[in-house]
Amino acid sequence: MTRFVRLSAVLATAALALPGLAYAGSKEVPRMSSFGGSCPRCELSGRRLAGAQFIGADFTGAALVGSDLREAHFMASNFSTADLTKADLTDSELVGAVFKGSNLTHARLRSSQAKGVVFAGATLTGADLSDSEMVAANFTGAIMPSAVFRSAELHAANFRGAEGKDTRFDDAGLNSAVLAGRFERASFRSAELNAAVLEGGSFDGADFKDAEMHHAAIRGVDLSRARNLTQDQVDEACGDAKTRLPNGLSVHSCGAMVRVIIQQSGAGGWPRAIPAPPVPPVPPAPPPPPTPTRYFMQPLPFSD
Repeated sequence: MTRFVRLSAVLATAALALPGLAYAGSKEVPRMSSFGGSCPRCELSGRRLAGAQFIGADFTGAALVGSDLREAHFMASNFSTADLTKADLTDSELVGAVFKGSNLTHARLRSSQAKGVVFAGATLTGADLSDSEMVAANFTGAIMPSAVFRSAELHAANFRGAEGKDTRFDDAGLNSAVLAGRFERASFRSAELNAAVLEGGSFDGADFKDAEMHHAAIRGVDLSRARNLTQDQVDEACGDAKTRLPNGLSVHSCGAMVRVIIQQSGAGGWPRAIPAPPVPPVPPAPPPPPTPTRYFMQPLPFSD
């Protein structure tokens, strides 16, 4: 009975969101839609939900195919296994939201801002996440061929086990990100890969033209068929005996240059490679002791 009441309340709110505007006399009054409670497997495909707020809501398995979710706010809500194919989430805000196993094929998330968001196992085929901010987002096991992350902020994001063939990371910020997945023919042109972890990934045909790779860890990775990789870039990174590079390039051993710290993010941990701390400078020598103070006495004039 409780579940039926919650479901009815959520559906009623969704129905009110259809017109998008309420009217007061001759004036148009913007309507704010707010969703909470539980509504698994709800059918909201094609709805106009721009600016809606999803706060602590459970939309597991819901259908929002082609829905207008521009500037929507997703706060601590669960959209696991939901179908958001071709949904428009441009300029949306996602805080602590979970899209585990969801379908975001050809969805638009341009300029969206995400914090602590989980896309583990999600399908992002052809999705557009250009100019988005998704620091420390969890993309483990995500299926995202031909997705676009152009100019996105993806620092410390976890792409371990992701399928990213033909994915575009041009000009993206991927500092301290984990790219231990399959990225055949992906583009990292002018991307920031400083302190990123590329260990165990596949990068056949990937383009690294003008990418920054300061302190990047490329141990045990096969980059022999990567394109536009230069010796100057490799000199900034570190690898090991199992690192494979294009003919004529060589890499030095990581040694103690990079250490890996495991932290928790979403459903799993993400390794973040950071430079070892610098050697503290030698303290300056103490100043010499002050010279003793001297007092000069001037004789007073003698008078009879």
